[in-house]
Amino acid sequence: MAYKPRRVATLAELANKLVDPLLARKAGINSMLLSSWGEIVGERFSETSRPERIRWPRDNGEAETGAGFSPGQLTVACEGASAVFLMHEERQLVSRVNAFFGFAAVDRIRFVQKPVRQPSQKPPEPKLDRLQKRKLDDILDEVEDPKLRAALERLGTGVLARKNRQT
Repeated sequence: MAYKPRRVATLAELANKLVDPLLARKAGINSMLLSSWGEIVGERFSETSRPERIRWPRDNGEAETGAGFSPGQLTVACEGASAVFLMHEERQLVSRVNAFFGFAAVDRIRFVQKPVRQPSQKPPEPKLDRLQKRKLDDILDEVEDPKLRAALERLGTGVLARKNRQT
């Protein structure tokens, strides 16, 4: 039996194979549209907008008569004034989305205002000066359990750092 080398798949390819069917079924879009959104709308709107779904008209028997495919409506979530600016560029945006797909996938866009940016994952670590650090260590000196000590140290650091910001 001859050895047949396999093509190595990237993690992104494997994730797209899992996510794309779900996105297509629930929202009518794929991960390529999401990842290319910045190129479609430009740098100015890439952080404040994102495609949410494409809704195509229901099939009302036109396929049997040969009428074919009808373009859908793309729903785009926008923050603040981005919706107004993108509304003014709707025709250009429709043509860019259709160029991305390679066919007339959408003929109109519905803009909805909602938060788009993800909140930062982790707040910055609070910092204490040497005097505060020594004071906190003295308070926690008698705590023997390392997990409890670490938890109390995080809590104390947060409290003391907050006091610094308020004064």
